Amino acid sequence: MSGDVQVRFCERLGVKLPGPTHLVVGFEHQAEAEQFLSAFRERLVQFGLELHDEKTRLIEFGRHAAARREQRGEEKPETFTFLGFVHICKQRRSNGSFMVGRETASKRLRAALLRVRVALRARMHEPVRQVGAWLKSVVAGYFRYHAVPGNRVAINAFRHGVFSLWWRTLNRRSQNGRVSAAYMARLARRWLPAARILHPYPNQRFNATHPR
Repeated sequence: MSGDVQVRFCERLGVKLPGPTHLVVGFEHQAEAEQFLSAFRERLVQFGLELHDEKTRLIEFGRHAAARREQRGEEKPETFTFLGFVHICKQRRSNGSFMVGRETASKRLRAALLRVRVALRARMHEPVRQVGAWLKSVVAGYFRYHAVPGNRVAINAFRHGVFSLWWRTLNRRSQNGRVSAAYMARLARRWLPAARILHPYPNQRFNATHPR
């Protein structure tokens, strides 16, 4: 939308709305999606806004998307990124049923590790215990958001990235040669939380909140 896909809607003065966010809308039928998109474009024009063509798209997504695209000789369903996760059409290994897979967007993962690298350089000469306690809170905080079912590879990659950056930082400040792998392994066990899934599947949370 005029250089940004994030827009705050306000139809009269004095209305206070939450901060802008990306918009993802789902429909059962393609015709309904196309009708909505056309109406949405017309609505924005009334406020002098427009959708960014390169950041707005209709995709076929859901439990039947893969089969239908295969019948047409097309590749596997497209993905979309929302709230830092890439959403993917997947199948459960247990029974082959459909599920929405969520994996941390690579751009977000790289950005998080870059922030850690910059902060570690600033903390290079702080006591190891102090830096370890800080990294523990960083990794735990990252897991609290990203440790969703199916995302174990990405959260483990973040932990390993933090481990490597910390090791590199300690090597740079050492006056007596390189820090040993055994010592770093002990530090990791002490300070870096293990990568494990912390959140249930969405349907499990729904069933717990709304028991039948």
